[in-house]
Amino acid sequence: MRTQVAIIGAGPAGLLLGQLLGKAGIDNIIVEQRSPDYVLGRIRAGILECGTVQALERAGAAARLHDEGLPHEGIELSWHGRRHRIDLHALTGRKVTVYGQTEVTRDLMAAREALGARTIYEADGVSLHGFDGERPLVRYRKDGSTHEIACDYIAGCDGFHGVSRQSVPPASMRQFERVYPFGWLGVLSDTPPLADELVYASHERGFALCSMRSRTRSRYYVQVPSSERVEDWSDERFWNELRSRLDPQAAASLQTGPALEKSIAPLRSFVCEPLRFGRLFLAGDAAHIVPPTGAKGLNLAAGDVASLSDALTARYRDNDPAALDTYSETRLRRIWKAERFSWWMTSLLHRFADADGFSSRIQQAELEELVGSEAACRALAENYVGQPL
Repeated sequence: MRTQVAIIGAGPAGLLLGQLLGKAGIDNIIVEQRSPDYVLGRIRAGILECGTVQALERAGAAARLHDEGLPHEGIELSWHGRRHRIDLHALTGRKVTVYGQTEVTRDLMAAREALGARTIYEADGVSLHGFDGERPLVRYRKDGSTHEIACDYIAGCDGFHGVSRQSVPPASMRQFERVYPFGWLGVLSDTPPLADELVYASHERGFALCSMRSRTRSRYYVQVPSSERVEDWSDERFWNELRSRLDPQAAASLQTGPALEKSIAPLRSFVCEPLRFGRLFLAGDAAHIVPPTGAKGLNLAAGDVASLSDALTARYRDNDPAALDTYSETRLRRIWKAERFSWWMTSLLHRFADADGFSSRIQQAELEELVGSEAACRALAENYVGQPL
């Protein structure tokens, strides 16, 4: 087979890139190790910045988002038994949209099918070759046979554990990582959300987040040590722990129900530099990971592929490689800003086992600064809603 761009990974990053390229008339093939049902089964957050919504509009995959997504103009911070609202829209003129990543993926799959573009699912043994020269090649096995895709460029959108970054010689890149000593125990339930907006709770027992997927489906999280096992958490234990970390009014109004899904997500910060290796470009979780506290993961991925699609379009349409040449440098500036904000939000709201009394007082003072200073609130709001792509 022959294509212009081979995309590794059919998650939201790969699908969005494929759709943007297809709309620009650039031929592409997506290669995915898993089945479509497996890809759709990944439960992830869904706080979309305006720039991500605009990218989905460009991709022709935003109709259902506009019908079913929940625009949010603020968030709430809870600690010491009180809640404090930060008005994102008043401070920035922008808002975010709650729309699950699973639904984003579903919409992009449907848009790709309507476009007639090709996706190869359940591709085993995917390997990348020749991206340090002018004739890159993707090889994989399917239905007992080995197949090859010759291409001009490869886009690695296959996540943190994918083959794309692992195909790069270690000496050619630098990797920066911080692994946190806790994770998020998450529960999805068919219950009305606790509040109209997200509630971020800082409590002496640990962090908690009250979120939602729709007006009738909620997503809740509590901070747990990284050693915890999800099997040890009954529904009753989870709901009791969540209540203990909320303010009294929220705890009394919380509606509980059977968990539709329950999992523990580890938290880490990670960046790979650079993002380009010859004709291989990394995007999304293959290039960087952020703790979910700042709601930046999916939005960073959307920014990566929007920039990469524009750069590839300029290369094919105008024979101008300048944007491809600066892709890594340009994106890394934005990535490190998002890494800083996600680290800061995580440090602000979570409890660290090794924290001393001084650290606890600094954390409390910073929370008080947020509710007492419009400038501090504005800084949080500007980072949370994100900058235009």
